[in-house]
Amino acid sequence: MDDAFDDLLTANRAYADDFDMQGFDGIARAGVAVVTCMDSRIDPLGMLGLKPGDAKILRNPGGRATERVLVGLVLGGTLLGVDRVLLVQHTRCAVATNSEEQLLTRVGEAAGQDAHWLAVEAISDQRRTLAEDVHKVASHPLVAEHVRVGGFLYDVDTGLLERVA
Repeated sequence: MDDAFDDLLTANRAYADDFDMQGFDGIARAGVAVVTCMDSRIDPLGMLGLKPGDAKILRNPGGRATERVLVGLVLGGTLLGVDRVLLVQHTRCAVATNSEEQLLTRVGEAAGQDAHWLAVEAISDQRRTLAEDVHKVASHPLVAEHVRVGGFLYDVDTGLLERVA
């Protein structure tokens, strides 16, 4: 084994020293699920004033309501206490500021092989995409009727959320 993860394991041991979520049942205490981008500038809990245990967090490139995300939201709404879903995309997102071709070319160049078989699903219009994803989640037959869904744009330069759908 190499030492590539040693710094993280050391940090984990320090984290575990003060760990206080023993016995937690996994129910979203604030009734919230957040679907957002994998971008490291986004702190899903912090931006909403929440803490660990309050929300279910699902992340992917672009913050899209993919088929696997829908599975998570179905489970969240039926079994894990979720009654509000925030779909959050963000400003200056690589998936929303580059075309599919640009992204696949860049990936291919970095990987040293053709990447055009990969579906990145670039976003050409975030507001339209958010509206479509809100509809996709809200109209899913297994997402509980009591679950409210909203689409938001997070500004990575100000930390503010804007409701757009």
